[in-house]
Amino acid sequence: MKVQTHQVGGRLLAEILSDQVILGTVEDALDLIGNMSYQGFDGVMVYEHNVPPEFFVLRNRLAGEILQKFAQYALSLTLIGDFGPYASPSLRDFIRESNARGQIRFVSTLEEALR
Repeated sequence: MKVQTHQVGGRLLAEILSDQVILGTVEDALDLIGNMSYQGFDGVMVYEHNVPPEFFVLRNRLAGEILQKFAQYALSLTLIGDFGPYASPSLRDFIRESNARGQIRFVSTLEEALR
């Protein structure tokens, strides 16, 4: 796993660069949160391919449990990708509500994530 550092508006953001699933379990989330917090990052950006497809099936609670850890430890998380293929009505609502709150965001591009 490679980390690309971005400085945006006084915040230090980590862009995770990996071809592997990084956030497959709650334990993965806690490891990433601890590692990134220890390094002084204010937020983490991961790509759609860094989470398993079941992350986008809300009824299994994986997304909720992982995202709750980021909120609990006050580390922002941005997921970057095309979420259209997973777009159930409940997922669309979840993404819209998450984006409105700002702690957890779903965006299409890195450029959008850095704004």
